[in-house]
Amino acid sequence: MTFERAILAACLCGTSLLALPSAARAEDTTVDTAETEASDPIVITATRPAYRGEFELLEIPQAEQVIGPQMLRDINALDLNSALDLSASVARQNNFGGLWNAFAVRGFVGDENLPSNYLVNGFNAGRGFAGPRDLSGIEAVEVLKGPRAALFGRGEPGGTVNLVTKRPRFESAGEVRLLAGSFDTWRADADLQTTLGDAVGVRFVGFYEDAGSFRDTIETKRFGVMPSFAVKLGEATKLVYELEYARQEIPFDRGVVAVNGELGAIPRSRFLGEPGEGPNIAEVLGHQVELQHDFNDNWSALVGVNYRDTSLSGTSTEAELTASRQRLLRDGRTLTRQRRFRDYDATYFVARAELAGNFTTGEITHRVLIGADTDRFENDQVFLRARSPSLASNPTEQQLQAIDIFNPVYGRFPLPTPTPLTNRVEVQKATGVYAQYQIGLFDTFDLRIGGRYDNFDQRLTDRAAAGRVTRSGESRFSPQIGAVWRATPSVSLYATYGENFRPLSGADFAGNAFNPNLSESLEAGIKYATADGRMSATASVFSIQQGNILVADPVNAGFTLAAGEAQSRGFEFDFNGEIVEGLNLWVSYAYVDAEVENAVADPDFGKLIRAGDGLLNIPDHTLNVQLAYSTQIAQRDVRVGGGVLHVSDRLGEVGTTFELPDYTLARVFAEAELTEGVRLRLDIDNLFDTTWYSNSFSQLWVQPGTPRNARVTASFAF
Repeated sequence: MTFERAILAACLCGTSLLALPSAARAEDTTVDTAETEASDPIVITATRPAYRGEFELLEIPQAEQVIGPQMLRDINALDLNSALDLSASVARQNNFGGLWNAFAVRGFVGDENLPSNYLVNGFNAGRGFAGPRDLSGIEAVEVLKGPRAALFGRGEPGGTVNLVTKRPRFESAGEVRLLAGSFDTWRADADLQTTLGDAVGVRFVGFYEDAGSFRDTIETKRFGVMPSFAVKLGEATKLVYELEYARQEIPFDRGVVAVNGELGAIPRSRFLGEPGEGPNIAEVLGHQVELQHDFNDNWSALVGVNYRDTSLSGTSTEAELTASRQRLLRDGRTLTRQRRFRDYDATYFVARAELAGNFTTGEITHRVLIGADTDRFENDQVFLRARSPSLASNPTEQQLQAIDIFNPVYGRFPLPTPTPLTNRVEVQKATGVYAQYQIGLFDTFDLRIGGRYDNFDQRLTDRAAAGRVTRSGESRFSPQIGAVWRATPSVSLYATYGENFRPLSGADFAGNAFNPNLSESLEAGIKYATADGRMSATASVFSIQQGNILVADPVNAGFTLAAGEAQSRGFEFDFNGEIVEGLNLWVSYAYVDAEVENAVADPDFGKLIRAGDGLLNIPDHTLNVQLAYSTQIAQRDVRVGGGVLHVSDRLGEVGTTFELPDYTLARVFAEAELTEGVRLRLDIDNLFDTTWYSNSFSQLWVQPGTPRNARVTASFAF
């Protein structure tokens, strides 16, 4: 047995005892450049990814997962949450009543009061209030693990999620899909592309969805369009423009409650808000332009501009979390609620320029990446609230906005008028320069060094406090160093170290801006990849230290300090490939030990958090296994498969022992070609109708997972 086969066998054996099957094939989703002979003219067919350079899997000193088009189709992923469940390194977090995406990578989530940031083609796109991300216009989802601040700038140390969009391919093709599913779900998707002459490619992607829910009274409507065009401005120059518009009508839903710390007292379908509130409206209008020019086979430049305008508005009635106002904590039946109104707007602008290339000196290869970017993020928030007085004043049930969790009566009382609480606008500006240099020695050893210098400025105007302005600035250098040793043509070992930072909003009791959140990360691992790209595997270990986390000020009530510390350590294993002809296996396992390092009080309710307490919603163990098999029946393509997702129990509320139980979900699918271009598909998710809970913020805000459900999809491709 060769060395690389021994490595692969050991990796597979390590997970086979845990694994149960379900779906996908290794795919190269990076949009590439047409292969040409050195003497031929350069003809660009697509832009290369920004901030990344051109590297093979075995040359990168960090763990990465690519969830490609076939994998997304195998699980019939419609939203970002479904795709990220495939990565065991990613854990679901508090999703703000269903209004945005929230996730943690390797244990760290970022600002819990904002959506988790993610990238689209290298541009920040998670910022703002666009609603949960639909995957209609997405070609692939990349989970870029480990510290990335040396290139991307400020962010979380666990990793970054990047979405690769569907761009024109200079061909005429299309697909229309119609879906009908459980809970009155109806959806249509279209993906059409063509060419205008030899130099212009056009693509249109759009979707419309009208969906009910297993949750009482909840119904969601959403639609979006994502047209794009690519223009060849010359033999080596290409311009790509993409527009994104989406609108979503989403009822605000905080989920169910635990009674005396126990879940299951009420049905998972029970809605505890007010249907009369109507939906919240989330909208996004975005523009993205990229210009790439290849000077020759080895050097290219990339310039890009992105602008996004997002908004979120609406009212909600939701559980009160303050113990002194919450009657449910006393009688186990009557839930005190708040009524809230939100009007959030955010705009984001970024421009960047980058030069990438490689050269050789003797037997030594040099790969260089140099760039600069500047961005401006404006976050405008108006927030109103109506809440009950303290229980000590013996308030009426109308003042409590009370609802009986066992026998809810909606519309029992007139909806109260919220009064002003927050009225502020925050503007963040940043400019950064970055460089990465990777040197290859003797075809077996690569050393990577990189760094980024950021100048950051933050201005917070509190309109509710007579326009009081708090301003802060920060300059920060984020270094990274990594090494890769190619043990064989199919196996490499790597190690890397990096530092991250994230500016914090607001100010302390004295009016001073907070020092930024800082982190240090170490990672080491082993990678395997076959020469034909059919199989790849990565096993890695990591350790992350994070400081300057916001916690409650122990002296000045209602204020916070940047004084918390946390760490996350763990092991990951990912495998993706075609193990025998037609049979594709995906395995993703993660063990994450994430905990608080110093005794502090949480910034929301002042609850004591002890050193050694776990981080919210972070499971110790996560495993996702997917298997898919392709064959032919009566000379027609057939693909069948299924999968299992297991998530262990996790902390459900800080400063308490409340935990969300572990869960295991199974799914199956079958897809068959009826005639040329026409396919019919059946998906059954949560096959055994498991009761599960995806995330929580407290015992009174717990999100239940979807029961068993089925979807039928018909598609026509041409």
